[in-house]
Formats: sequence, structure tokens, C-alpha cells
Amino acid sequence: MAGAPPAAPPAPAPPGPAPSESDAPARPSPTGPAPARTAPARTGVRATARISAVADGRGGTALPLLAGEGPLALRRTRGTAAEAGVMLVGAMSAPLGGDHLTVEAATGPGARLALASAAATLALPGRGGAPARYDVRLTLAGDSALRWLPEPLVSVRGSDLRVRTRAELAPTARLLLREEQVLGRTGEAPGLLRSRLTVTRDGRPLLDQELACGPGAPGGWDGPAGLAGHRALGQLLVVDPAFAASAPTAAVLGEFAAVTPLAGPAVLVTALAPDALRLREVLDAACRTYGW
Repeated sequence: MAGAPPAAPPAPAPPGPAPSESDAPARPSPTGPAPARTAPARTGVRATARISAVADGRGGTALPLLAGEGPLALRRTRGTAAEAGVMLVGAMSAPLGGDHLTVEAATGPGARLALASAAATLALPGRGGAPARYDVRLTLAGDSALRWLPEPLVSVRGSDLRVRTRAELAPTARLLLREEQVLGRTGEAPGLLRSRLTVTRDGRPLLDQELACGPGAPGGWDGPAGLAGHRALGQLLVVDPAFAASAPTAAVLGEFAAVTPLAGPAVLVTALAPDALRLREVLDAACRTYGW
């Protein structure tokens, strides 16, 4: 009896891409299975508040852009006839370690904007130990004016915060900027605070300064040549083209405050105080003298 014909050999597989390393079967490890690959966890909150102010053509200021995210909520407040008011409201506790918050404000030609915060900002420690960042970016077009008057920033024990404020001004713009830092709550040691303020006018540097306070800061920050035991420090910067014709003179305000004219139509008032209340009194007096 004749046998069945032999089966035809299988057709060759169509050519294709060579298997990649990730497609290859995992090799057994002599010490056990290889750990699964996981992306690094991203900690902290990223949030940006954006404000745009433009002249409305009727002598006032409109706000075509008013958008906040996460802990940065924005509310329009009652302003003057020419000036629009905006309040920055904290919608949650921030900044914590690992957070990155940004405030961006821009004033168009002829616009007037008053920007403030509703309460003090507390820099708090996070669980991962990463520093927090708080950026402020101000852009002023010609003949515009911006007042940035936030409440104090409190550096809480164990926190690590890096603050960066940048302002870019047209030659005819006016800026009134106040910064207040409080090192620790009542009876509390401060965290690490690094702060830098950079101001340019007509594309040229007007002011660039940096300070660091708290554990980990360069030595001497709390010595006689530094804060000398004070726990509240602040400054008031006023940039006004009118100073070109009548520049303020250097002066001493009280025991721990000084007025420094800058190389441009601007003046810087720096102050130390034992607490936030006394610091505000000194800076308010300076604002009445040099601001608007």
C-alpha cells in the first residue's frame, strides 16, 4: 500500500524588523526576577496665574486675561477710574516642598494695574525634601503702571523656598514693588529662603540682588553685618521716570532702614525690623513718600 505524500515544508516568514531589546524575553536573573521599570514619581504642584491689563480707550483699564490655577486664584477688586485691581487668593496651602508656582502680569501701553495678595504666604516643608519655587514675572509696556504689593512671605521651619522676581520695564513705565520676608512664625526658627530680584529698564539692568537666610545659607547672614538678630526684612522699589528730573537722595529712615537712589529713575528702600508689623509701618511710610 502506497504511503501518503510528504508534507510541504512551511513557507518562510516574511521579513520584518529585527526584534528590539525590549521585545526580547526577559532573561532570568540568578538572584530573582528583574524589577519592573517605573517612571520617577513627580511630586509637587505646578500652577500659574496670568494677568493681562490693557487700556480700554475710555481712560480706564480692562483685564482681558485673568486666569489662575491650583492654589493661585485671582479675583478682580474695585479699582480707581484708571486703575484695575486684582487680588491673589490662596485656594490651598502652598508653596510646599516640590511646588512650583508662577505669577505672570503684563500691562499694555497706558494700562494701570494694582496687584495684591489676600493673606500672607507660608513656605511649608514637603514630604520629599525638594525645594519649592515661587516665580513672579512682570512686564510693563510704555506709559503703563503696576503696583505689586503682596502680603509677607513667612519662611516656616523645615521649609526650602526659592523666590525669583523679574520685572521688565519700558522707558516710560512705572513700577511700585514691595517685598516682605518673615523668618519663622512666633518663637520658631526659620527655614531656608533664597530670594532674587532682577529689574531691567529699556533692556538694561537696573537692579539685580539676591539674599539667602536660614539653615544652609552662607555664613554670617544673621550676624552683625547681616540681619543682626532681626526676623523681618523687606524692601520697596519705586521706578518712576519723574525721578530723572528730581531724583531722591540717600537717607536713613529710623534705626534700620535706608533709602538708596539707583542708577536710573528709581529708588530702593530696604528695612529690617523685629516683626512684620513694624516692618510694614516703615515700608508704608516710604511708600507715602516715594510711591503713588
